[in-house]
Amino acid sequence: MRIFDSHAHYDDEAFDADRAFLLEQDLPQKGVWRVINCGANIDSSRQSVQLAHTYGYIYAAVGVHPEDAAHLPDDWAEQIRGLAKDPKVVAIGEIGLDYHYEDACPRQQQKDVFIRQLQLAQEMGLPVIIHDREAHGDTMELLRRFRPRGVMHCFSGSAQMAKELVSLGMYVGLGGVVTFKNARHSREVAAIVPADRLLTETDAPYMAPVPYRGKRNDSSLIPFSAAEIGVCRGISEEEVLKMGCRNACTLFGLSYEEE
Repeated sequence: MRIFDSHAHYDDEAFDADRAFLLEQDLPQKGVWRVINCGANIDSSRQSVQLAHTYGYIYAAVGVHPEDAAHLPDDWAEQIRGLAKDPKVVAIGEIGLDYHYEDACPRQQQKDVFIRQLQLAQEMGLPVIIHDREAHGDTMELLRRFRPRGVMHCFSGSAQMAKELVSLGMYVGLGGVVTFKNARHSREVAAIVPADRLLTETDAPYMAPVPYRGKRNDSSLIPFSAAEIGVCRGISEEEVLKMGCRNACTLFGLSYEEE
């Protein structure tokens, strides 16, 4: 069994106590094959690159999360560009829009930072990892405009929105939410996303699947989400995990062969 976690944050302070043990021994022993560690600001993007160079199976995404877009240095985009030149950086992310907390960052500023990073991804030929929280309309408008390669992480929209994303060339990331009792829309999406456009993810340390909901999440728990996705699609957990590996390798330009 191989597990590909297409979205995690192992630089998060939730892992400070046991990060080395978890990444060196625990996760590989439990079948975690590859991880994309996503930046949320300049500092965490730099930490993601460092993790990717410390652990061979980890790759980095670098970018500015919408909640971190309020107070940026003038040269922030050039700093992200510099980090993105590293050979272990495979995406610009996580980037996007988040309208849940109105005081986190003004909407127009979020859009400006998002647009600049979409442009940066195009300039560098990298896919994007998109965060969209309560901002479906504006997010989709910009994706239609820029047509990036990438994934909508922790997808929270409707089945119809998922179909449009796929038509734009995007992938759909599903994680622990699909196991929640009130996640009817997520299960509908899990059932209809084409087999070549679905990614497995955690958002670790957040969004742990049932029966670990509310606890710290990590990549070894993906099989719980994969099992529920399999139920929705009428296939096995193993087939979902294989699908997640193959699709993530395609999107991020990594080899799918056994290493």
